[in-house]
Amino acid sequence: MTVFLVTGATGQVGRRFVPRLAQWAGADSVRVLVRDEARAASLAALGVRVVVGDLRERADRARALAGAEVVVNVAAALRGVTDEEAFAVNRDAAVELGREAAGAGVRRFVHTSTNLVYGRGLGRPAVEADRPNPDAAWGAYAASKAEAEAGLRELGDRLPLVVARLAFVYGEGDPHLADSLHWAGRWPSHQRLPVVHHADVAQALWRAAVTPGVEGRTYNVGDDAPVTAWDLHEINGAPQPAGAGGHDPADPWEGQVSTAAIRRELGWRPLYPSVWTARDAGAL
Repeated sequence: MTVFLVTGATGQVGRRFVPRLAQWAGADSVRVLVRDEARAASLAALGVRVVVGDLRERADRARALAGAEVVVNVAAALRGVTDEEAFAVNRDAAVELGREAAGAGVRRFVHTSTNLVYGRGLGRPAVEADRPNPDAAWGAYAASKAEAEAGLRELGDRLPLVVARLAFVYGEGDPHLADSLHWAGRWPSHQRLPVVHHADVAQALWRAAVTPGVEGRTYNVGDDAPVTAWDLHEINGAPQPAGAGGHDPADPWEGQVSTAAIRRELGWRPLYPSVWTARDAGAL
């Protein structure tokens, strides 16, 4: 039996991924590291083993890692945190977990990152070979994720690393689509946001964790149809901002990525190719 350790299991991505992982791998093979045991009650009810601790603490990481063969690092400090906390969780704790996982001999370490690690000005969709260069305007989250990737890669062949760079994640009650109006309301109506549904994130992480021979690879994860600012207002039932259609975006390719690699190498296809598909399926 392969033992999977998942960090960030009570976050927006983790709490939707872990039940699926429990179904695919068997609940008794799944272990989660969480700070708040009460928030993991629904996962424990599935038969998942809950380890209470903080990803930033060495002793807690060691307890969680003991006997694990596959690690899926979903933990992230994103909105509403200080820059210091973002770097502590997204970079420092992730790299230390990777170093300790390498020492423990794990077979696979899947690290969730973001498509925000790519910079502007490519004039095309970003591909995985493009050098991470996040724009300073995107803040500590993008910078800390880029630095985490670099730190994990410095471990070299000692760590069987696979990186999943996620687009803007939504669906299944996640408030991200509603929250997007805080900034999309200032966008031109035709500026595009790459997105991906939680169900498709889950299957991407699963394939990244179990597909043989993909150690060292990085994969962009996004659906087939980026949404415009106009779409975001329509989906949320919000009025369109006056005059938003009259301005050109600074970079029409900002955030856009190619998903050819994950399709070709992992056989991944989005179950929800667009937000509109997810809406019609009642999966928002």
